[in-house]
Amino acid sequence: MARGIYVSAMTPGSGKSLVTLGLADMLLRHADRVGFFRPIVEGSEPAQDPMVRLMQRKFNLTAETSRGGLTRREVRSLLVAGERGEVDSRCLTIYNEVAAHCDVVIIEGTDLSGHDVALEFVLNARLANNLGAVVLAVVNGREMTVPETADAVDVARRELHDARCDLLAMMVNRAEPDDVDEVRTAVRPGASGRPVYVMPELNEISQPSMSEVAKALGARQVAGSSSLERDVVGIKVAAMTVGNFISQLEHGNLVIAPSDRADVMVAALASAVSPEFPVPSGMVLTGGLPIDAGILALLSQAPFPVFAVDDDTYTAARKVSRVRGEIASGQRRKVAAALGVWTRHVDEHELLERLELPRPEKTTPLRFLNQLIVRARAQRKHIVLPEGLDARVLRAAEILQRRDVCALTILGPEGQVRELAASEGVDLSGTTIINPATSGLRDDFAREYAALRAKKGVTLDDARERMLHGAYFGTMMVQLGRVDGMVSGAAHTTANTIRPALEFIRTKDGVEIVSSVFLMLLQDRVLVYGDCAVNPEPDAKQLADIALASADTASRFGVTPRVAMLSYSTGASGHGESVEMVREATELVRSRRPDLPVEGPIQYDAAVDATTAASKLPGSSVAGQATVFIFPDLNTGNNTYKAVQQSAGAVAVGPILQGLRKPVNDLSRGCTVEDIVNTVAITAVQAQEV
Repeated sequence: MARGIYVSAMTPGSGKSLVTLGLADMLLRHADRVGFFRPIVEGSEPAQDPMVRLMQRKFNLTAETSRGGLTRREVRSLLVAGERGEVDSRCLTIYNEVAAHCDVVIIEGTDLSGHDVALEFVLNARLANNLGAVVLAVVNGREMTVPETADAVDVARRELHDARCDLLAMMVNRAEPDDVDEVRTAVRPGASGRPVYVMPELNEISQPSMSEVAKALGARQVAGSSSLERDVVGIKVAAMTVGNFISQLEHGNLVIAPSDRADVMVAALASAVSPEFPVPSGMVLTGGLPIDAGILALLSQAPFPVFAVDDDTYTAARKVSRVRGEIASGQRRKVAAALGVWTRHVDEHELLERLELPRPEKTTPLRFLNQLIVRARAQRKHIVLPEGLDARVLRAAEILQRRDVCALTILGPEGQVRELAASEGVDLSGTTIINPATSGLRDDFAREYAALRAKKGVTLDDARERMLHGAYFGTMMVQLGRVDGMVSGAAHTTANTIRPALEFIRTKDGVEIVSSVFLMLLQDRVLVYGDCAVNPEPDAKQLADIALASADTASRFGVTPRVAMLSYSTGASGHGESVEMVREATELVRSRRPDLPVEGPIQYDAAVDATTAASKLPGSSVAGQATVFIFPDLNTGNNTYKAVQQSAGAVAVGPILQGLRKPVNDLSRGCTVEDIVNTVAITAVQAQEV
């Protein structure tokens, strides 16, 4: 029977969606099947509810396991008709349909945004009881003093007790950031003695994005960037001369101006493209007047979006001032900030103890990647990203920073990096930026490099020139312990990333070759493929090194290694130069690691399918259940991982470099922001083992 957790707002504007998101992120690491149900939705179509859709996208839930119930209008009609029982009955029916596919279901109550807050509280309490769910209650601490917040928690606890609700936990959200510790001390734990978790108000969430502003205004985009994720930090109404306007403009301001103020439009554009001046988050042109064609042509190149509305300036500004950022908008920057604040302020281990969930049996891609982030965060490391002029790297850095995964240093000309970040609407606060060309570290690094490469004829001048390159500078930061690892390759070749590491980080003791693996995240398990990215034609000794390193990597990331040394032949059934090479490599692995389950030569079907294994290699401890697959050459490995990725829908994480004394990892030049985030997390986990 599924466990239900009812997330209930105890006061209006509690930000309970942050709690829902954090709870789902936590549960998906500890339960096989998680569902979401929103009994009452605000719109006209439950299936299109923003929170229902967000949970489907973010956590790979299906239309069966993430659903809305009744619309607010339907509920109101039923209550007016005296059919309160019908509300409960219909919600219970839909909940049971969701629960049939789940081990645990998160139920998100109403926002207490209606005219009768008391009625909504009673409705939520009744639903929680009728659905058999425990309640996770959320109190809004915004604009309340510390004593008022503590009293609000007591009142909420008492009301839930009177309503006979089974209380799982109390949380205070949106507390004043400076008061969080004091609130945590002031709130009383209640009869259970369990802690009350307190989370601060976050501007990154509450500030609206340009897409939310545009939707609220019904605005039409007429020019500028198509990126609408930029946060609106403030509003600037241009009702003054250009000189005064520019002097008061701040980074992230939304500029609101009449559509005949060509001077303001040009000034805002000039400010955005000048490194010394702020970049607006966007512009709203009011009044519905025609916009000069020449000015529109200029604005087409604006790094911020430009919208037009028919409202007058005052009305438009008033509407914008009422827009608040919502997590349900699904923007990954807001989601990252929400998950980050949850992780920093909620003791997940303690909360899970209260739930007593069964241990999950499967490792899904989402669970693996979530666990990866948690592991990286548990022992925070410092990673350098040399490609500071790649927008994907900056977006990934912002997400990593908001999720508190690791400390980051970005390399590149600081002015250009910050200008690119501003033009992309990326917040790099908390991230260090170093320009190798002007850094005082350059001479120190050059001397170290020249000393390490003296036998290769490298002079100090050569070394100084080499340290201008981000990959060399970043790798030297790793070598000298100024950072713990490096991730590069979004804008450069694999050779560019690996070469510096081979020159002076070098391989671990007893390892003669640097190799790579991909973590292949299938629907219900994780497999390890090596080597698919580095070594074209390894010999038997090198293949054995790759197998041993891949087994160690598998163990590091929670995969029990059972190694299949792949060939076109299984056991003693075939002969040939490549088969004999795999056979020799297998024996080398056995001699060096007698404890490691390894089989080879073996064909792929015999390695993964129990029925085939039983006929081709009966009695093997690896055949039919292999987890680590070692390919005989790069051609086979690279093609196989891509075939599985494309045909089986597997998520390929990597390449992960192995064999180096300190972690350096490569990215594909076609990588996504998510790929960069995952690779940085992997590098941080590797650094924990150094």
